[in-house]
Amino acid sequence: MATAASTQEHFDTIVVGAGISGLYQLYKLRELGLKARIYEAGSNVGGVWYWNRYPGARCDSVGYTYQYWFSDELLSEWNWSERFPAQPETERYLNRVADKFDLRKDIVFNTRIEGAHFDEANGVWTVTTADGAKATAQFLVMATGGLSVPTNPTFPGQEGFKGTVFHTARWPKEPINFKGKRVGVIGTGATGIQVIQTIAPSVGHMTVFQRTPSYTIPIRNPKYTDQDRAAIRERYPELKHFVHETFSGFDFNPDPRSFYDLSPEERERFLQALWEDGSLKFWVGGFLEALTDKAANDEISEFVRKRIRARLKNPELAKKLTPTDYAFGTRRVPLENRYYEIYEQGNVDLVDLLETPIIRFVENGIETSAGVIELDIIVNATGFDAATGALTRLDLRGREGRLLRDVWSKGIHTWLGMTVHGFPNMFMTMAPMSPAAAFCNVPTCSQQQVDWITDCIKYVRDQGKQSIEPTADADDGWVRHHNEVANQTLVPKTRSWYTGANVEGKQQSLIAYIGGVGTYRNLCNNAKEGQYKDCVLA
Repeated sequence: MATAASTQEHFDTIVVGAGISGLYQLYKLRELGLKARIYEAGSNVGGVWYWNRYPGARCDSVGYTYQYWFSDELLSEWNWSERFPAQPETERYLNRVADKFDLRKDIVFNTRIEGAHFDEANGVWTVTTADGAKATAQFLVMATGGLSVPTNPTFPGQEGFKGTVFHTARWPKEPINFKGKRVGVIGTGATGIQVIQTIAPSVGHMTVFQRTPSYTIPIRNPKYTDQDRAAIRERYPELKHFVHETFSGFDFNPDPRSFYDLSPEERERFLQALWEDGSLKFWVGGFLEALTDKAANDEISEFVRKRIRARLKNPELAKKLTPTDYAFGTRRVPLENRYYEIYEQGNVDLVDLLETPIIRFVENGIETSAGVIELDIIVNATGFDAATGALTRLDLRGREGRLLRDVWSKGIHTWLGMTVHGFPNMFMTMAPMSPAAAFCNVPTCSQQQVDWITDCIKYVRDQGKQSIEPTADADDGWVRHHNEVANQTLVPKTRSWYTGANVEGKQQSLIAYIGGVGTYRNLCNNAKEGQYKDCVLA
C-alpha cells in the first residue's frame, strides 16, 4: 500500500476514489504503462460498498451483472452466493479484485482530497490532501462516486440529543445492538426500507418518519447452486457485450411492443409476469411508455398501488404507505422483503411528516407537532447530494482559477458527462449528465466510462499533446441534447434526488442522462472515432 509522500510527487494520472470506477481506472492506466496513484478517504477499497455497511445493505442489481468484465480469469473464479448480493459479499469481491491485480500498492488510504488546481503554465494538476500534502499529475480522474456525499437533516436541538445518531452512509464497522432499544428511522427511500425491514424484528420499538412513500417491488432473491453458477457462466461471453447495449446496463431491454399494442388483459398478464420476476425488470424492462406517457404510467402506477394496499390490513396504514402524488418510476424504485408487514407489528409506528412534522430534537428523542417521541437511537436514511456533491464540495479549480462549484452554480454543464469546458485533462465518472449518475447498472457504465477516459488519455499522449478539453459549444450541445431527452420523459416532473430537489439550494434539473446506456455508449464512441473534434488539444 502506498503512503502519503512528504515531498511532492509527480504522476501521469491521479485518481480520486477506490471504488468500482477507481479500481478499474488504475488497472487500465497500468495497461498503458502510466504512473498512477489513487487517493482514497476510506481505510480500504470498495467506495459505496465500504461506507454503506448499514443493516440490510444489499445490491439491487443482479450480481452477475454487477461485476467487472475485463478478466475472464476473475469471472471464472468468483462465485456469487445469491441473486442480489448483500454488502459484505460485494465488498469482499472488490477486495478480491484489488488483491488479484495488486492494486493496493498504488493506493493511498485514509487520505481525503481537499482540492485540485490546474496549473496553466505547466499544464498539470496539483492535488492537495487534507493534511497538506501535494502531488501533481498531467491527468486527473475524479472517481468520487455518484452517491458518496450524505445529506444530513438539520433540526433545532440536534446537538442536545443524548442518544446515538447514525447516517446509513457512514455506518460504523462495529455491530450496533438494537435489541430492546427505541429506534427512530428518518427516511423511507431505498436505504431506509432496507434498514427498517432488517432491524424491525430486533428493536424494542421503532418509529419510522416518512415524508414520501415509495413505490416498491418485492425482491426474489434465491441462493445460487453450483449448477446455477455454471449456467450463468455460460452466458458471460454474451453478457459482457450485451449489457453495454441495453437501455439500463442490465441483461434485458424494455419490451419492444407499445403499451397500446396490448389489450388491458394482456397488459395485466405481462405486468404480472414482470412483477413475479422480483427485480428491477418491472421498472426498466417493461414498456418504455412507463417513462414517457402519463396514461400508460397511470395504469402501471395503479398496478403497483393495488399490490401495496393488498399487503396491509389497516386501511389507514395502507393510505400512508401508498404513493399517489407522483408517477411510478420517476423516483428511485426500491426492492423490498416483507417491508410492509413490519408496520403491523405492535412495536412499529409510522409518522407521516406531511401531517406531523418534526419540530426539533430534544434530549430524549424527537419532538413532532403531536408531541415528543422518546428514542435511544436515530438512523438518518436521508440520502445523498447525488452526482455533484462529491465534486462541488472540493476546491476544484480549472483555467483562470475558476471554481467548479461556482461554474455549476450558474447551470450544470458537462460534455458527455465526463469532462467540463475550462477544466483541461480532468475526467469524471458517475458525474452529472451521464447515465451512471442514476439510470444505469453502475459497473456497466463505470467500465464504459473508464474505457473511454483511458482511450482519450492515450490519444492525447500519442498525439504528443499536453492537454484536452471540450469547447464551450461542445458543453452547450451536450446540455441541450441531455435536456431534450429528459423533457421527453415524466421524470423531471417529480421532485426527487434525481432532480436535486433533496438538497437545499441545488439547481433543479435532471441529473443523469436518460437516453439509454446503449445510445450513450454510441455517442461516446462517435466522439472517440471522430478524434475528439469537439475538443481543443494543446
